[in-house]
Amino acid sequence: MISRNRTPSRYVYYGLHLYFSGLSLRKASERLSQMYKRNHVSIWNWIQKYRPQKLKASRRRILEYIVDETMLKVGSEYIWLWVAIEPANRQILALSISKERNMFVAERYLSNLIKVHGKHPVSTDGGTWYPMACQFLKLDHHIHSSYEKSVIERTMQYIKDRTESFDDYFPCRIKNCKLKHVRNWLRLFVDYHNNEIKHVN
Repeated sequence: MISRNRTPSRYVYYGLHLYFSGLSLRKASERLSQMYKRNHVSIWNWIQKYRPQKLKASRRRILEYIVDETMLKVGSEYIWLWVAIEPANRQILALSISKERNMFVAERYLSNLIKVHGKHPVSTDGGTWYPMACQFLKLDHHIHSSYEKSVIERTMQYIKDRTESFDDYFPCRIKNCKLKHVRNWLRLFVDYHNNEIKHVN
């Protein structure tokens, strides 16, 4: 999982588990050190070095895409985070970031989604950028049911809870940053989240 790391992989994974469960880096290192002594810098380095695989087509039958977007603060600017999940197993199917939110960005996001997972109905919160994007891509579109709304809102809140302190640990001072470090962090988050969901299921 992480090359050139003398720490046994099971402790690396547990350290990441503690962090993504909501603990700070220091609190995570304190818990981990009860079994294997490592400081918070070690966990920070594991997050930096971790290279999760790209999202692949789901082997399970996909009923539909539940899609939503939310705003995140990175450095001195705000970006849009786009998320698609599958309602049955709640795994994240695709995640993307953009500096704008409009029909063209939504169309590009959904287009990349169906390239990996195929065409399926799309459920959204009624944002005006979705219906035209779905129409252009010939995707069935409907507004969230109460269950779909509950599932996506819980997922989005979980993501936002873990990104609130993003700049505390991953500060970016590069002018006109391409946000590569943000994408790497989010790929790690998705990889961890989906593996945890698989384990629970």
